[in-house]
Amino acid sequence: MTVDPRTELSDFLRSRRARLSPDDVGLPQYGRTRRVPGLRREELAQLAGVSVAYYTRLEQGNGHNVSAEVLDSIARALRLNDAEREHLNNLTRSKPHKKKKEQRSPLRPALRHLLDGIAVPAYIGGRRCDILAWNPMAAALFGDWGELAPRDRNWARMIFLRPECQNLFVNWETKAADVVAFLRLDAGCCSDDPELAALIGELSLRSELFRQLWAAHEVKEKSFGTKLVRHPLVGEMTLSYETLRMPSEPSLFLTTYHAEPGTQSAEALQLLASWGKDASRAGASARTQA
Repeated sequence: MTVDPRTELSDFLRSRRARLSPDDVGLPQYGRTRRVPGLRREELAQLAGVSVAYYTRLEQGNGHNVSAEVLDSIARALRLNDAEREHLNNLTRSKPHKKKKEQRSPLRPALRHLLDGIAVPAYIGGRRCDILAWNPMAAALFGDWGELAPRDRNWARMIFLRPECQNLFVNWETKAADVVAFLRLDAGCCSDDPELAALIGELSLRSELFRQLWAAHEVKEKSFGTKLVRHPLVGEMTLSYETLRMPSEPSLFLTTYHAEPGTQSAEALQLLASWGKDASRAGASARTQA
């Protein structure tokens, strides 16, 4: 499966236009009956201050040489959030070039030392939702990723293809939607990545839910929030997560999970920490038997 920037741009703009109604943007509803939901092209063009022909060309995937001012006007008219604006910019700037096999550089030792010194679950991730390194607390919480093949240390493959990982998140569908939104943002800036294309193709073949979520064209940046995690040994925990980009290596990010002090979730994390590697082994056994 390939990721075509022209098709991505066309489908993304159509999907964003379809979610708006005239009432949303203060336009009167008159004229012919609407056959499909959302704004018409001419209405969106009017809101953005561009000609219908110009916007039509853009929605057909002809995004090269579009000025930043025009993109900003269209983004405002479509009411795009920050992640969606970034995605739109990526899609219009994307240019096909000769594909090269990606050379992964080993993580700097200092980053691994940093992970080991963090007292809460933490891991370093990269593009395509890959998991590159983690600390013992992350293994105790999520399972020992070291037992997986490197290609399978990937949130998308785990969420959609591993039932034991699906059981880990109480609101699994939300986690699944987030992962797809992260992948979609990656696809916008790295459309020529053969590994990303292969991942999307594999998940599209093996998961009906992935196909549905991918067709929605939602995009999201990794940031912060709260997850309800169901651990097989200590039960449910409400954990907050924070994602920090590496300034010197923007494709890498550090994610940590922590619980509010004094809560039952904090006590559960401390219990996992005291068990160390035994928690990872026992948790893996419990997930297999579930």
